[in-house]
Amino acid sequence: MRSPQSPVLSINGLIKDVGPLSSLDGKMLRVVGGISLVAERGQVTALLGANGAGKTTTLECAQGLQKRSGGSITLLGQDPASAGADLRSRVGVMLQDGGLPPSARPLPLLRHIAGLYAHPWPVEDLVERLGIDAFGRTTVRRLSGGQKQRLALAAALIGRPEVLFLDEPSAGLDPQSRRLVFELIGELRDAGLGIILTTHLMDDAQRLADYVYIIDGGRNVAEGTVQELLQRGPALEAGAHHVRTLSFEAKPGLDLSAVLPADVVISEERAGSYTATGTLTPRHLAALAEWWAVHDIMPASMTLQARSLEDVFLDISGKDLR
Repeated sequence: MRSPQSPVLSINGLIKDVGPLSSLDGKMLRVVGGISLVAERGQVTALLGANGAGKTTTLECAQGLQKRSGGSITLLGQDPASAGADLRSRVGVMLQDGGLPPSARPLPLLRHIAGLYAHPWPVEDLVERLGIDAFGRTTVRRLSGGQKQRLALAAALIGRPEVLFLDEPSAGLDPQSRRLVFELIGELRDAGLGIILTTHLMDDAQRLADYVYIIDGGRNVAEGTVQELLQRGPALEAGAHHVRTLSFEAKPGLDLSAVLPADVVISEERAGSYTATGTLTPRHLAALAEWWAVHDIMPASMTLQARSLEDVFLDISGKDLR
């Protein structure tokens, strides 16, 4: 785990038990079993995990919304479980479900929230930046999912927080809104905010995150920068730095084991549909093209893709439904 000198958030050995499961045995269910992480200023820290992995519980404990059963948490130098209004005024939280009153209208709601802070972000600036003026007089219950997300982000930012928690910030956003929100997150990071992000969209995490923690079963299972995680796997042990996947369509039943090196994983996912994943160099591609020529094989299609964060996540957490 990283150890920055002055993190905005530090979690060490977090434990969270819930229950009891029944009134008969009194046993508790451990949903978080020792998670540790740190988040720095001026960086986006992503927490990734399958449903039920413990990421939402972890962040709710970090925000002081749930009481932990063990371990320690420091948020902006204070314990969120016992801190008061001073700490809360320095923290912005965007919940996945928005947490917005359904009968409220966006503009009056934002003005009300702004009135709770000594030095709020000007409401007009946020409304214009996030395009809220287009639906500012519509009740929250009648907003689309993407509109609610933009409003929730504005509500989280209006107090000019030092640390920002974002839970699925791009859920329901159209491409234009998604781009706008990503640009704003980048600006906030560059301005020195510590941003803690949870998302199921691996493309979002790969694009936004400076550092990533992957959790499974309530525990840390991997961490690193996006580039460090992309280099995980058998190929890395051989000194590789660029893992890629080659996909092509050709006649079924080809044996490529003698063409590509042993650390490249070759599979025929369906008849005639091949993938080869590993450290592929120009020399390997040339050898494969020569082999095709010798055997008079012309692929119907061919793509070469870099390894993605989603590939790493599935390798670590598995592909079974939770």
